[in-house]
Amino acid sequence: MKRIFFLLLLLLLGLFLTGNALAQDSNPPKPSDDEINAIAKQLYCPVCENIPLDVCGTQACAQWRDLIQQKLAAGWTEEQIKQYFVDQYGDRVLATPPARGFNWLVYVVPPLAILGGLFVLYRALRTWRQPISQAEEAEASAALPDEYVARLEAELKKR
Repeated sequence: MKRIFFLLLLLLLGLFLTGNALAQDSNPPKPSDDEINAIAKQLYCPVCENIPLDVCGTQACAQWRDLIQQKLAAGWTEEQIKQYFVDQYGDRVLATPPARGFNWLVYVVPPLAILGGLFVLYRALRTWRQPISQAEEAEASAALPDEYVARLEAELKKR
């Protein structure tokens, strides 16, 4: 009796395991539009200038989005797909240029320009805040020619 119960239990367990395996679809799930557009917005249309692949309306871009869908369905990663397009069309298809070669300037120059501007602004504000000392005024007036000072004082007295 125990053996029959045990065999029946094994048979039911086998049916559950087989049912789960048969219920699985052999086709991989189709990538969603969001997954496709997440990659497409990181790529620019090689035909149109400065238009991301996800919003470009040309037939070529539609074909490239279909290609992204096929590659995702085949199990390619985002980086593999982007590298495929770079291999085909060059770095210009990437929305974010790689930090190598001449492109590294894109990452270095703006922060340096901002820091330089902040330094100049700091120095200017610091200079504007300091009052002019009497010694500096004396130096400034001593630097003027006597003839000029005399004419200036004469003009001021007239008014």
